[in-house]
Amino acid sequence: MKKILVANRGEIALRIMKTVKKMGIKTVAVFSKADRQSPHVTYADEAICIGEAPSSQSYLLGDKIIEVAQQLHVDAIHPGYGFLSENAAFAKAVTDAGLTFIGPGIEAIEKMGNKLAAKETVKAYDIPMVPGIDEAITDPEKAKTIAKDIGFPILIKAAAGGGGKGMRVVEREEDLSEQMDRAISEAVSAFGDGSVFIEKYVGSPRHIEIQVLADSHGNFVHLFERECSVQRRHQKVVEEAPSAILTPALREAMGTAAVNVAKSCNYLGAGTVEFLVDENHNFYFLEMNTRLQVEHPVTELITQVDLVEQQIRIARGEKLSFTQDDLTIKGHALELRVYAEDPTDNFLPSVGLLETYQRPQGEGIRVDDGYEEGMEVPIYYDPMLSKLITYGDTREEAIALMKKAINNYQIKGIKTTLPFGTFVCDHEAFISGNFDTHFVKQYYTPEVLEQASQQEAEIAALVALKQYLEDQKQLRVPTH
Repeated sequence: MKKILVANRGEIALRIMKTVKKMGIKTVAVFSKADRQSPHVTYADEAICIGEAPSSQSYLLGDKIIEVAQQLHVDAIHPGYGFLSENAAFAKAVTDAGLTFIGPGIEAIEKMGNKLAAKETVKAYDIPMVPGIDEAITDPEKAKTIAKDIGFPILIKAAAGGGGKGMRVVEREEDLSEQMDRAISEAVSAFGDGSVFIEKYVGSPRHIEIQVLADSHGNFVHLFERECSVQRRHQKVVEEAPSAILTPALREAMGTAAVNVAKSCNYLGAGTVEFLVDENHNFYFLEMNTRLQVEHPVTELITQVDLVEQQIRIARGEKLSFTQDDLTIKGHALELRVYAEDPTDNFLPSVGLLETYQRPQGEGIRVDDGYEEGMEVPIYYDPMLSKLITYGDTREEAIALMKKAINNYQIKGIKTTLPFGTFVCDHEAFISGNFDTHFVKQYYTPEVLEQASQQEAEIAALVALKQYLEDQKQLRVPTH
């Protein structure tokens, strides 16, 4: 491979390109008109505008991206995450065009892209599943019968989706029909597929995922777990590795299960197997993400493995250079997704001009971003500005460093989730490791942040007053 096109934007495009350049390979960026001044565009060796600001007119134009790749004699396309990364038709079109798709095979994307198909695929490997049904339903009466067998509360889930869309928790039988209608409608709107299924609702779950790698020579490894239970609207905000609750035995069992999930679909490259873990430490297969995850840096820091480099090497047909026995966990890493959102207003997007944008620096601090001071944060894309990652010898050290890094991350002009990150790191439930996916619902209110902000303002005013009085004293000292 001499040239790789990155079919993405922002922080992930830039992060991929850094590894590609490190490997001595040329980079090509694609961009929309809204991203003309973005760092990933200026960093690349070559860059081509592929359309207007909306992603449907730019980053989702698979045929246009392939056409650009052919014109520039590109060898491979890396899709990053989001956009076309889990689109089997795009992966096939890339391959049909004589290019290498840096990701898994089409079979794996198709099977794991549908939750019901995924469950069917992994059955032969005896992977633990949440009690439920393995078929799509639309009939509320049939749903009631199934729900009674499983026992309330139950969870209605879109077969084709993720990110909390088409998902409804139902506590009582009388609410089932209405919630099913809502889930089906939302699934059609989000994914063009109204298929839903029912499973038992796990009351106090941890969301824990296992990173896997697989080459074309039959080698499979897992790179341990990531704890992703701090979420808002079913989407992750804080992630860490390793998890505070996994024992060595549970880690090994989940790692083996994740590798078996990868084997079940003849997986290739980097992928993530997601599990729910209940209060009794039973784990259940949730889904497989057939791409690089947003939170991959925490795994890189505790294993010292560059996952993007491994993706590229595997796509080139190389054998993994290490085995499971070579991999160990060293230290602890924490990641905060810094979103352009207002945590005091239900995490609503906050777009505008980055009047001030200064990154924290220092040992153990990593910032993956795609913005510079003076840039506009556009409304067209995911509102994530950056990923703030800290690394220490212990979990306590990583948390302390995160608080310091948040404090030194200067962003003005828009609201961000930085204050929410401080709230999480200061909370006893998070510090103790005794939390689950209901952390935000149980502990967080906007008033908490507003009170903290008010206290900070009062302290700043007192410091300023004290300094003023000191200055006045010095002015009154006689000079003769």
